[in-house]
Amino acid sequence: MLRVLATALVLQLVPAPKPGPPGPEGVPIPKASVLAPPQALKLNQSIDGIKCGRTEQFLFHIHAHLTLFVKGKARAVPFGIGIGPPLYGVRTAQGPFVSQGTCFAWLHTHAEDGIVHIESPVQRTYTLGEFFDVWGQPLSPTRLGPAKGPVTAFYDGKVWKGNPRSIPLKKHAQIQLDEGSPVVAPEHISSFKGL
Repeated sequence: MLRVLATALVLQLVPAPKPGPPGPEGVPIPKASVLAPPQALKLNQSIDGIKCGRTEQFLFHIHAHLTLFVKGKARAVPFGIGIGPPLYGVRTAQGPFVSQGTCFAWLHTHAEDGIVHIESPVQRTYTLGEFFDVWGQPLSPTRLGPAKGPVTAFYDGKVWKGNPRSIPLKKHAQIQLDEGSPVVAPEHISSFKGL
């Protein structure tokens, strides 16, 4: 069992499970059910000032990775967060990839691999809380979507001491949220495969 010192408390960590097979973006997809489905967005809808526009925006284009565990069990981030239905795409040998919808929010997902696409008409730092708002799911120190209990957050392998909503979505940030216990040792993607 691994140990991580966090403030005055020691977290007892269980080893991370083996990563799932690579998805269509080259990043492993967990062998798990999704945490919660995405909310249906409408064209021109705005959430936290983040608009769902007709096309993707590429002035500011980066990616972060989100990994989720509920009581030690992996949960997937669904495809189609921030993309207005109906969703269209391709079913690849590695899994589905959403390429079209009625609108695209500046924070969205194309596959179930946890890659958060930050594609914005302005360069700024978005937060994990804003992403969860676009998803339509609650996030707090005691809530991870439908799961209610203490949330442990990791940012680039280190314990995040603040509210998980304030975690910045920076280029290639690796974010992990664990609700309840056991807490899983932070996973790490060795390559973003050109993302």
